[in-house]
Order: sequence, then structure tokens, then C-alpha cells
Amino acid sequence: MTSIGGAEMVDWNLAVATATRFVRPGPEVSRAEAREVVAELRRHAKASEEHVRGFTRMIREGHEPEDTPVLVVDRAGWIRANVAGFRELLKPLLEKMSERRAATPGGAVLGAVGGKVTGVELGMLLSFLASRVLGQYETFAPATSEFPAGPDGGGRLLLVAPNIVHVERELAVDPHDFRLWVSLHEETHRTQFTGVPWLRDHLQGEIQSFLGATEVDPTTVLERLREAAQAFSGARPEGEEDDAGRSLVELVQTPEQREILARLTAVMSLLEGHADYVMDGVGPQVVPSVLEIREKFQQRRARGASRLDQALRKLLGLDAKLRQYRDGERFVRAVVDEVGMDGFNRVWTSPNTLPTKAEIARPADWVARVHRKAD
Repeated sequence: MTSIGGAEMVDWNLAVATATRFVRPGPEVSRAEAREVVAELRRHAKASEEHVRGFTRMIREGHEPEDTPVLVVDRAGWIRANVAGFRELLKPLLEKMSERRAATPGGAVLGAVGGKVTGVELGMLLSFLASRVLGQYETFAPATSEFPAGPDGGGRLLLVAPNIVHVERELAVDPHDFRLWVSLHEETHRTQFTGVPWLRDHLQGEIQSFLGATEVDPTTVLERLREAAQAFSGARPEGEEDDAGRSLVELVQTPEQREILARLTAVMSLLEGHADYVMDGVGPQVVPSVLEIREKFQQRRARGASRLDQALRKLLGLDAKLRQYRDGERFVRAVVDEVGMDGFNRVWTSPNTLPTKAEIARPADWVARVHRKAD
């Protein structure tokens, strides 16, 4: 019972084992081709740093931040790196739930079983995502022997080689141009977090507040899941708010969490939209076939791979992420058109100058609040 009582709320090793077992195999490449792809992605990541910094003007000369590593990984490597990140980020929530479990009769046994179940569920989710992510800046990545990170856990950039090769083949685009194009997007995220010192802590604080407001009472959780099931099945009681089109994640949030989620949505829309804007802004100078790539990639984003893929995207809230790219890019473009790149860069001054969710949809309101008020 002592060993069971010490079991973690999530069996992380089982999550990794499950994900790596069920993840789809990558595209067929020869050993020589694989080495070539890895080497090229590393070159593009290095070149992208200069292109992005020159275009965004976020980092002033003489104020270069400490570097963070660029890692080219396969799907299994992406899974292991993300499990390490999840484990670190979710630690406060899981400790809170573990305390509640310890005070519940039979909680030790239920916790041990629950940890296995949750490990499998997380593993299945990661196996689904691992074949779709092209690149990722891991903001809260703990350094490990396998995956180094920046100073004080300051992040690392992952480029998922088999997924990049898979998509470039699927779209039938120039592979060298596509690899550089993807690197530009991901390098923008690295520049955002290394060039804005307060951004990581601010985002981590918001996420921890979100997790801290999570209902851990089993009865409450079951009730919220019941409401979510009714909303998806169309059995929602008459007169209740229409939740059609919202993801399962959104449906189970408390009112306090929804406020935090609105702020997080605005920040993520800004970061993703800015990366898309920079990718397209730099693209014509260094990626000859950028217009073809952009058009084909947008079509791929919009349609999804299959009906099952579309259903899972909706359930997991990934459709919301697609809207973040679109809405955020529109916000950045509108602000830059009105006040220029340096004027837009006021957004990075402090948490108070970040756009709200409403301002993402109405860029002129952000300009009025941040620029005209200051002027």
C-alpha cells in the first residue's frame, strides 16, 4: 500500500511507451537522405535567426539574449521531450490532486489505477499529435541529458524532421524552400521568448493560475463532463447556453478559468499570428516558391486530413488554434500597416501592452489604447 500510495497521478513512463507504440511510422527515407535533411534543417534554423531578427527588429544590437538549443528530432523524440515538459508544467496541479486523493478513503488504490489510465490517455493523445507537429518552441522545457535547454530552463526549439518531409511530399513543393519556410516560423517563436524577457514568466503565471483554478472534486468534474457530453450529443437542457462548436477543454472550465483562457487565447493568437506574418514577410526574400507553399499549406490547414482528423481537431480544441493563426496574423498586419513595425513592437513592452481577445478582433482599439493614449 505504501508503494501504491506513492504512485504519481500520471504514469509518465506509460504515457511515453503508449505514444511511441501507437504513433504512425514516418515517411520512408534512406539513411543518407535522413542525414541530409537533419543537416539542412540545422542550417536553415541558423540562417532563420538572422532573417527573423532583421525583419522584426525585436532584438537591438548589443542586446543579444543567451542562446537556446535547436534540436532536430523524430516523432519519438518529440514525444519524450513533450512528456518532460508536461510533467514540469502540470506539477502544481498534480500535487494538488494528489493531496485530495490522499484524504479520500481508498484514494491510494484508485490513484494508482488512475495514473495508469491517465498515462494511456495522454500517450494516445501524444501519438495523434506527434505525426502532425512540424516544429515547436518548448517554452517551459526542463533540461535533460537527452534534451538540453536554455539557461534556467529557458526553452529549446524542436524541428520534427519526418513530419516536415511528410508534408513537403504531400504538398509536392520544393523541399529546400519548405524546410526554410518552416524554420522561419519556428525561429520567430524562439525570438519572441528570448527577445522579450518577461514573456515566459507571464505566460507561465497565467497557465499556473488556470491550472490552480481547476476543480479537483470528483463530483464536480463528473458533473462538468456530463454537461459536456450533453452539449455534444444535443441533449442539452432547454434554455441553457448553446455550447455548440466549443471544444471539450473549454466546456469543462470554471468562470475564473474562462477569463484566464480569454487572456491566454489573445496571447497565443498574437504569438502565432506574428510568426505567420514574419514567415510571409521574410519569405519572398529568401524562399523563391513561398507563394505556392503558402497557398497549398493554407488549404491543408483548412481541410484537415480526414473526417476523423476533423472530429479530433474539434474535440481537442485544435480548430481554435487554426483560428489563432488567422486572427493573430490579421491583427499584426493591421497594426504594422497603421503604425509600422517599431510601432507594433510596443506590444512587447509589458503584459499591459498585450492585446486583449477583443482587441485581436479590433486592432484599431489596441492602437488607440497603446499608441494614442501614450502620445
